[in-house]
Amino acid sequence: MEASTGEGVIDAHHHVRDLSVRDQDWITGRELASLRRDFTLVDLQPEARAAGVTATVLVQTIDVPEETREFLALAQDSDLVAGVVGWTDLTSPEVAHALAALREGPGGEHLVGIRHQVQGESDPRWLVRPDVLRGLAAVAEAGLVYDLVVKPHQLAAAHAAARLLPGLTFVLEHAGKPPIASGELRPWADSVRLLASLPNTVCKLSGMVTEADWGQWSVEDLRPYADTVLDAFGPRRLMFGSDWPVCRLAATYAEVIRAVEELTAALHPAERREVFTETALRTYGLTVTGSPAAQEAPCAELSSSPVSTT
Repeated sequence: MEASTGEGVIDAHHHVRDLSVRDQDWITGRELASLRRDFTLVDLQPEARAAGVTATVLVQTIDVPEETREFLALAQDSDLVAGVVGWTDLTSPEVAHALAALREGPGGEHLVGIRHQVQGESDPRWLVRPDVLRGLAAVAEAGLVYDLVVKPHQLAAAHAAARLLPGLTFVLEHAGKPPIASGELRPWADSVRLLASLPNTVCKLSGMVTEADWGQWSVEDLRPYADTVLDAFGPRRLMFGSDWPVCRLAATYAEVIRAVEELTAALHPAERREVFTETALRTYGLTVTGSPAAQEAPCAELSSSPVSTT
């Protein structure tokens, strides 16, 4: 991978968990049994390094403030984790103070974004509630980005929120969770294109294998969906993410990165560097030694050229 991009890969989306510290109550049933164990940076590191990954973004899993503080402390002691997308209660009138406290704590300099498990909210318009919009405005004021974990029926609200808050960069995770297993493109594709029409939106090529048939997916099953977001966002607003360890339900770490390699094989080498490295560096303002984009701050306007996964 390093040879194909010209520099190390950034994995812009993965998780870790220690079930002795905090349960993950979404991991239930036989289908998810393989995920019901601890997954640590020690587990991830050899797989990531073997794939040419030199830095990662660690993403929250549970909507509790303690986890974000723990993740920031992990990042402080890690030579792999360059950024953390954490959680805070966006509906709280004290959200600005909560963000400042995270920034001032151990590893606070690694906080690059916030997200909430919007996919679990029953209100499809949750993102445009007045209290949520106030919280999102505080995220923008703090110089952070906002990661969107939404299902297709929630993309309209994501578009509305991004339109109302042009100073905040919204990062669509898992390509908006398209219905790959069923082979349907619309209305998901229409909603994604509408979101991508806003310059303050970015998308992750992540989480697709677990939206496909876990047992017999192929790269060609993923291609119409990858092509849609490539066309809608362009390489400068698209970034690679493994969604490890959730991806293990359908593929190994190496298989996920190989799939994205195939899906982007027709791009110019410079465009592939955007997808695998530069977009993540630029969007999250990551500091990674040796990268020319490492010192750039997050920017809200970027140029465009079936499982409840986290």
